[in-house]
Amino acid sequence: MKIGILGGSFNPIHSGHVRMAIETLERLSLDRVELVPAKKPPHKDGADILPFELRLELVNRAIEGMPGLASNPLEGDRPGPSFTCDTLNCYRIEQPDSEIHFIVGASTFLELQSWRRGLEIPDMASLVVVNRWKAADKVAGFIKDRWPSAKQQEAGLWLFPDGHTIRLVDIPRLDIKGGHIRRRWLERRSLSLLVPSGVESLLEEKAAEIEQYWGKRK
Repeated sequence: MKIGILGGSFNPIHSGHVRMAIETLERLSLDRVELVPAKKPPHKDGADILPFELRLELVNRAIEGMPGLASNPLEGDRPGPSFTCDTLNCYRIEQPDSEIHFIVGASTFLELQSWRRGLEIPDMASLVVVNRWKAADKVAGFIKDRWPSAKQQEAGLWLFPDGHTIRLVDIPRLDIKGGHIRRRWLERRSLSLLVPSGVESLLEEKAAEIEQYWGKRK
């Protein structure tokens, strides 16, 4: 089984996240891409982050009816910050026979050295680096400097001695950020095409609860 993992705070999930999952699913011929909401994102202060169960419900609404996409609630059962290294270790224990591909944006990939055990991630899974910002040269330089054992096989593909890979994948650029979505929601502006329709509907259904975290709507 070839599984892609796309993690994030998903506060809220938006069309850019879903498109990233679909592009990776198709380009790498994966069996499934699992979207994994972080219970407690370690790089965010958490003041405006919606409860885990609500963010998971938003993810499920976003991918409803989309073949090959699924959610995984494993972070909800774990204490403490949601470190990627711990998530990948859970996958290795629970699905030892699966081929795991961790999906990350190029700008985030270039920050891996600041993550807990970030430079060890290629030991745990293959990486799919989604390039939306013309960062191919920076990605190649980062790999060369941090992992000299990774040998470039072709344009956008590096192979480690243990068989794990780093693959650079270009996808259509959707410049959507969670902060923009939250601000538009607070201003009662349309979120059409910025988030899946099911997400927009749920944000309205749960408006009273969401205001407790995002602030009072205008």
